[in-house]
Amino acid sequence: MNTHRFKTLAVACIAFVSVFFCMSYVVCGMSSDEPRVTSHDQLALVTRSRTPLADDASRFRVVQNKVGWDSKQTAIIICDMWDQHWCQGATSRTGELAPLMNEVVSKARDKGVLIIHAPSGTVKTYENHPARKRAQEAPRAANLPEGIDKWCRWIDEKEETIGYPIDHSDGGCDDQPPCKQGPPWPWKSQIDTIQIRNEDAISDSGVEIWNLLEQRGVKNVILMGVHTNMCVLGRPFGLRHMAKFGKNVVLMRDLTDTMYNSRMRPFVSHFTGTDLVVEHVEQYVCPTVTSTVFTTRPAFRFREDKRPRVVFLSAENEYGAAGTLPEFAHELQIKYGLYCEILQGSTENRGQELHELAGLEALTHADLTVVFMRRRALPPEQMKYFRDYMAAGKPLVALRTACHAFDTRGSAPEGFAEWPKFDPEVLGGNYHNHYGAGPKCTVTMAGGAEGHPILAGVKLPFTTDGSLYRVSPLAESTTQLLIGTIPDKDPEPVAWTHHYGKSRVFFTSLGHADDFQNESFRQLLINATFWAIDKSIPKPN
Repeated sequence: MNTHRFKTLAVACIAFVSVFFCMSYVVCGMSSDEPRVTSHDQLALVTRSRTPLADDASRFRVVQNKVGWDSKQTAIIICDMWDQHWCQGATSRTGELAPLMNEVVSKARDKGVLIIHAPSGTVKTYENHPARKRAQEAPRAANLPEGIDKWCRWIDEKEETIGYPIDHSDGGCDDQPPCKQGPPWPWKSQIDTIQIRNEDAISDSGVEIWNLLEQRGVKNVILMGVHTNMCVLGRPFGLRHMAKFGKNVVLMRDLTDTMYNSRMRPFVSHFTGTDLVVEHVEQYVCPTVTSTVFTTRPAFRFREDKRPRVVFLSAENEYGAAGTLPEFAHELQIKYGLYCEILQGSTENRGQELHELAGLEALTHADLTVVFMRRRALPPEQMKYFRDYMAAGKPLVALRTACHAFDTRGSAPEGFAEWPKFDPEVLGGNYHNHYGAGPKCTVTMAGGAEGHPILAGVKLPFTTDGSLYRVSPLAESTTQLLIGTIPDKDPEPVAWTHHYGKSRVFFTSLGHADDFQNESFRQLLINATFWAIDKSIPKPN
């Protein structure tokens, strides 16, 4: 065979083989039932938990941690996302959650995360499905925990003693009139919106699910679904058992719901009820995360959740804001019907995480931002969220060290963003140090501030243990509200308002930990919160 004919034949053979394998891939490899893992990598999560304060175990602070999970060692369990619930409101909210849940599950599956569908009481619907057989066929684990086949009412005596923060003893239906409870129960399957693929698993058995997790070497579990105060916590495969038996488990807090009737204790909105249960989980059971880890978008919110959103930026190491802000936020939630989220940075004065504040995408939909930070720089992409928020003309409440929140005095890591002119530009201030600690500061009304809504109900004078900030003279565009005095020194403004573009701005140099125990100071902050969002102050619940 001459050289030319040999080359021609070789090219033809290669072409035939290539076409054959391409066609084989199209026919066999692209089936919707085949695994389609696009990446096997670390999942970057920001977990949120609440830990007791060192000096008072009855009070809690928010703790945010960055963790990396191997996707191959991670599973998502979807709890009781039924096609229908006995409560119409619950059915409606499940339908609202399901599309985003399906998106999250799809993205997680592509990364190699094991997806376990757990529609309790309906698994017979799937008895011939490969995903059902996968769960049934997992070999018995050598470390099968005792009790994994039963409900877990409480994780320990401490949680049982504390009890739930809401009263769901009536079943938790928030509809009017209340829906009729079963039996018979209406659910037949998982809601169709959430796709079940052949490489997934289907089970409502704690034993089967544990066996499957051990077979796959799964160390990390993300639980999503409904309802947090019932099945998500208590099922044999729920949060309590996963935490109790040693899994790294988190609740995806924006892809869940509660059974809570707002006409029951503590008489808050249904959505605030869910937030309170999430706080309970973070305090006593396990951390939480949001769907942002997979979508890169801000956390999900129900359409009917109309509460104004307040985001707290907390990162300082001198005045205990990590402990005082959660309590103030809780008051705004319970008494005034606001949604509050705390983004907690480092409370140290040095260290790798000093200039880091995860979760700032929450500012995208915030109605108010409260800043209590001290001398921090931020990665440019994080600072952009805050800059964009202010540029959009949204309101700000700033406390104490916020006047030097973004001025590190030259200690920022290379490439990190600061805002050294934040005080004069945004707050209208002129911070140039403070007087020494020691003398009590007396707070009185500034001349001409009579009748200002921020001072309504604020009993004056009052005293504070916090050192007096030296801030005079303020910008002429400010409106002074309160004046602080200490012996033998000139008086200084301690509270004022300002406008930055279209943004309403309130600043106070008060904010010492003891100030938050002062009724006058708390009333001042409550008033400032509603003034900033341009709403009248409602009567407290």
